[in-house]
Amino acid sequence: MRARFTLDEVRAQAIQIVDNDGLASLSMRSLAAALGTGPMTLYNYVKDREELEGLVAEAVLADVRLPRRSDDWRAEVKSIATGIWRAVRQHPNAAPLVLTRRTVSAAGYLPAERLIEALSRAELSDLDLLAAFRGVLSLVMGATQVELTGPLATADREQSNAVVAKRIGDLAGAEHPHMSALAETSQRSTMAADFDRALDILLTGIQSRANDSGTPKRRRSR
Repeated sequence: MRARFTLDEVRAQAIQIVDNDGLASLSMRSLAAALGTGPMTLYNYVKDREELEGLVAEAVLADVRLPRRSDDWRAEVKSIATGIWRAVRQHPNAAPLVLTRRTVSAAGYLPAERLIEALSRAELSDLDLLAAFRGVLSLVMGATQVELTGPLATADREQSNAVVAKRIGDLAGAEHPHMSALAETSQRSTMAADFDRALDILLTGIQSRANDSGTPKRRRSR
């Protein structure tokens, strides 16, 4: 007998609840009501709250727009990382789940797999590949966390960032001139521009490491 809902349908409804009403509104009961069924039906798909939240995290990752494969590993890594960053920003209420939960379902593995595959074409050593992968993800998740889940996060994030930057600059004053100058610069930038620039800086470092003739290369799998 065919299941009443597909897992994709359950996942899509769960992320819709979180997007519209916040993470606190997600429960077996609220999800069942949205699907027009009883709460017990959902236990055929998830066993507890933790797995339910895992579905939400997977729904966010499923929204990542992945680029076509290309010969330019650096451009591909940048596109994948930016795609993950954009997907999480599109679902700010779900951001804490993506940031704090390890995805244990293959449904959420594709962005990571593509990122590793692209980085592997830089011909880094095994340990450098691991560090590069973690470094790129740390930048993506760190930038997202500061923007979406910090104590100063608001719906109008760019305006809030400018206001906070000005306040920091005013407080820093002449006593902390470097901080004051950087705060002023921050008012002339955007979060998207900051992320793009930081990612370029990181990728330049990874490329430099890959070009280092003294770095032992990883063995390609056959």
